[in-house]
Amino acid sequence: MKILLLYIDPGSGSYLVQAIIAGILGALFYLKNGWIKIKSLFSKGKEDTPPGNDKEDA
Repeated sequence: MKILLLYIDPGSGSYLVQAIIAGILGALFYLKNGWIKIKSLFSKGKEDTPPGNDKEDA
């Protein structure tokens, strides 16, 4: 049986942590955009107008 002693230096360790965080945030951004697209399919008839921007005010 072989015993492997692995060492991750601080530079490689911080790069690995950065890659994991970037992957998680990228996945969350992708899912958020997908959720927005799905919500827009079901709310096509509704228009969200900010308050004070009514057509009657002009």
